[in-house]
Amino acid sequence: MLFLIGDGVIILLSLLAAALLRFDFMIPPHFVAEFYYLIPIILLTKYAFFAVFNLYKGMYRYTSLWDITSIVKANAIASVTIILGFGLFIGFSGFPRALFLIDFMLATLAIASSRMAVRMYYSHYVKDSKQVRYHGEELKKTRLLLIGAGRTGEKIVREVLTTPHIGYTIEGFLDDDARKKGATIHGLKVLGKISELQNFNIAFDEFLITAPSATGSEMRRIVEQCKAYGKPYKTVPDLSEIIDDNVSLKMIRDVSYVDLLGRDEIQLDSQSITEFMHGKRVLVTGAGGSIGSELVRQCFKFDPAMVILFDNSEYNLFQIQQEIAAHDEKAFTTCVLGSVRDKNVLDNLLRDYKPHVIIHAAAYKHVPLQEDHPWEAVSTNVLGTMNLIDAAVEHKVEKFVLVSTDKAVHPVNVMGATKRLAEIMVQVANRMGETSFMAVRFGNVLGSSGSVIPIFEKQIKAGGPVKITHPDMIRYFMSIPEAAQLILQASSMPKGRGKIYVLDMGTPVKIKDMAFDLIRLSGLEPEKDIPIVYTGVRPGEKLYEELAFDGEIFSKTDHGKIMTLNNGGSTYQEWSDLRADIIKLGELGVTFDASRIKQSLMKIIPEYKPSDSGFLKQPKIQEDHTFTA
Repeated sequence: MLFLIGDGVIILLSLLAAALLRFDFMIPPHFVAEFYYLIPIILLTKYAFFAVFNLYKGMYRYTSLWDITSIVKANAIASVTIILGFGLFIGFSGFPRALFLIDFMLATLAIASSRMAVRMYYSHYVKDSKQVRYHGEELKKTRLLLIGAGRTGEKIVREVLTTPHIGYTIEGFLDDDARKKGATIHGLKVLGKISELQNFNIAFDEFLITAPSATGSEMRRIVEQCKAYGKPYKTVPDLSEIIDDNVSLKMIRDVSYVDLLGRDEIQLDSQSITEFMHGKRVLVTGAGGSIGSELVRQCFKFDPAMVILFDNSEYNLFQIQQEIAAHDEKAFTTCVLGSVRDKNVLDNLLRDYKPHVIIHAAAYKHVPLQEDHPWEAVSTNVLGTMNLIDAAVEHKVEKFVLVSTDKAVHPVNVMGATKRLAEIMVQVANRMGETSFMAVRFGNVLGSSGSVIPIFEKQIKAGGPVKITHPDMIRYFMSIPEAAQLILQASSMPKGRGKIYVLDMGTPVKIKDMAFDLIRLSGLEPEKDIPIVYTGVRPGEKLYEELAFDGEIFSKTDHGKIMTLNNGGSTYQEWSDLRADIIKLGELGVTFDASRIKQSLMKIIPEYKPSDSGFLKQPKIQEDHTFTA
């Protein structure tokens, strides 16, 4: 109401000022008499268009360029309407047309200035206090020094300036780009490089690293420099974690190992994924798991008609359901509790929802546990996949995408063998029916359930020791968002029928180095503050994982992070033959005889060599950048 009255006063004063300027501050008496009764009409016309352009719905402390644009449009259309009204019903006899042009300029400038004045008040006057009262209590503000004077830093500053109770103030920027030194962002100066900090007389409480595109080596250097100054440091999410490209202070977190891994930013072909998913019903199995839940989150970016969340864990399904419900997602979502082991549940699910796309992420993945319980691995990873394939073919699903693992290559454990068999199943099944089957193979993901990082972090928090299986153990790693995004990208490829796609995992990482980095991130030193214990390789584990079999050659795709294998076929030609052998394998599950189950797996998968450990060579990169085993 206050701004409604204020705008009315501005409109009247603008009209008066326009008349004074037009008539050289000597307004003719007859003009006043004739114009006086038209003022209410002009006032109501402007109010009407201000309402149309929602000028009274925004919060003026957050006035932006878009709000100023709306003010200009509303005033322009209102002025044109008034001019047309005068021309059609009254005529311009005695009313100079320039009056309305001057009024438009003055009113637009004054109303925009009033909005900006409110924003300036909240962003410069209120924020000057290091302590503000919020809900009746004194709020002490943390003084931040931002490392990275780019778009992310600008967004953080803007949020701080427009939210006085946020609990932060910004003291300035540090940036290694010499061209930015001395520049200002929202009135805050870019001081210089972080290595020059000792030259600046500036008081602050904490570093905030606002450089989400920094490489792993750059992030390591920044962290070391922050630690050298003895100040706490935090960061904002990696670009792959920011789904809508909208960073805020709520996202501030501690620096994690994902930041130090330094994976390159993924450039998705969003158009091809959108064309693939737009208006379709997408079923994600294992939707409550680490990969499955991230696939669900990523799906919403590409405008599907429906996302169906399927999981056998009541708790996990409830968690992702609550997360999705808290956001205003366009696509319809539904949650179905059930197991891929149950053919009746799957048949009912596909009959009711008729999905166009199935992304099959449900699987048992913990290697030592599956070694001890191979019948469970067979029941879920093999029989469950077979049930889903049968249902997909029967209900004519357009595309079936299997989420696979590098442990399927030269498998030495039950988990890897069952996932390799799942790969073979989708390749053989591809020869029947209308459904296009494909698989996406990749290595470990950081932060997934059962991941080594949370285990190490708990051990560090407890004061050690940190338990490492073997000092030479190496694994490929990528972040969960990166894996999910690339799975969707591979799924959208038009010629994927029957193919196994492999994600570029980058350089493998030593588990020992990872543990040491995590200890250092905690402000401690390995083998000094935190003891290290080597426990030995567990049953079914390799020292090295691989992404392809001997003789398999990676071929490039249109996406630099995704490759396809040139073979990887199976000796099975007919789905009925493979299905019969799988059923026999499943029948062994009721015997709970691990030895017989492994022997049966070996007959179906000749490359499966059960072993407590193995040492296999790494894939090499040829000079033409073609990947080979």
